[in-house]
Amino acid sequence: MEINKIGIIGLGYVGLPLAIEFSKKNKVVGFDIDKIRVSELSKIIDKTNEANLEDLREAVKGNSTQGNVGLFFSSNISDLKGCNIYIVTVPTPINKFKSPDLKPLLMASEMLGGIIKKGDIVIYESTVYPGCTEEDCVPVLEKFSGLIFNRDFFCGYSPERINPGDKINTLTKIVKVTSGSTPEIAERVDKLYASIIVAGTHKAPSIKVAEASKSIENAQRDVNISFVNELALIFDRIGIDTNDVLEAAGTKWNFLKYKPGLVGGHCIGVDPYYLAHKAESLGYHPQVILSGRRVNDNMGMFVANKVIKLMIEKGIIIKGAKSLILGFTFKENCPDIRNTRVIDIYRELSQFGLHVDIHDPLANKEEVKNLYNVILNNDINIQDYDSIIIAVAHNEFRALDFKNVKSKDNTIIFDTKGFLDKELVDGRL
Repeated sequence: MEINKIGIIGLGYVGLPLAIEFSKKNKVVGFDIDKIRVSELSKIIDKTNEANLEDLREAVKGNSTQGNVGLFFSSNISDLKGCNIYIVTVPTPINKFKSPDLKPLLMASEMLGGIIKKGDIVIYESTVYPGCTEEDCVPVLEKFSGLIFNRDFFCGYSPERINPGDKINTLTKIVKVTSGSTPEIAERVDKLYASIIVAGTHKAPSIKVAEASKSIENAQRDVNISFVNELALIFDRIGIDTNDVLEAAGTKWNFLKYKPGLVGGHCIGVDPYYLAHKAESLGYHPQVILSGRRVNDNMGMFVANKVIKLMIEKGIIIKGAKSLILGFTFKENCPDIRNTRVIDIYRELSQFGLHVDIHDPLANKEEVKNLYNVILNNDINIQDYDSIIIAVAHNEFRALDFKNVKSKDNTIIFDTKGFLDKELVDGRL
């Protein structure tokens, strides 16, 4: 039986859970260029809140007490050299022009090209467009390794399906799509993941098929959300509540129960652009995918403008008024701030001359300041504001006394998440 030593490249929301699970049956090196992240994980500290800390502690302990299992964290490339399987889980963001930014992926490929040897397998989990692994990453691996693809080394692709903040649908409980660059490697990659995925695996017929499956998962969800967001824009003009309409329509068995809201994060708000980029490179200009993106990208502006209108209706002087945004992460009960669309509400309200505070007990204040130049205010009194926008439905917000706020005649409460009882809010999506 062949013994695997696995290198996980990138220890974020995707890489860390993967490293922990594989370390229960294999020797694993968890690699990240962020030395602070590596140091924290070695001390059993996970700022993403994705890891089961007891599992993390056992994985690290196993590295020092057992021979062929356990997890070792490192930011030193040389520690990866003894591995025979490498799994890449680095981010794949978009740039300011909303085009794919492959820099992290290609840098990881370049790094691996310098250490892979004959017989090694490089598996990519980062979300990409169909063809990226073989057309963009493999040439980099060949260039820097001097090896020949599918003769000296091999590749696989198994798209990540991590849902940040979800403690029910975790890594091992979600069916894993797998693929390989040859039939034999596809089988080996599938067996590797099947060893940890309780829900089972699905072996795709090619790497391109596996890549495409991930692209359309998030594009489909994005389009569905954009549909109900557009309904929210229409029903606002009609003067009826979108959630009331959806509740009525949802009584039919085959109605898809999506809800309107802000669409951010590292997947849904990004991946459709990867698929659109590939389509456009082949001469096809997608209509539905990009129209859905436009609708979703404008929802923050709609919320801000709606709040301003509601304030004007109550006679509140806009310039200098105080507004509180509750939540900054891209989703509830999760510290992930990547591509959060709450920033759109903040910027729009600020342009109207409001003094805007943002409160989020889960977001890292330093990261928010560095990425968005926004200072979180975690010392707030919700009685002090002319308007309050619930942007993210964190559980911590349920303890706030919105009933007392509502007793004030001139305070606007806008709920983007359907979080509060309808009677407590002045507006909602």
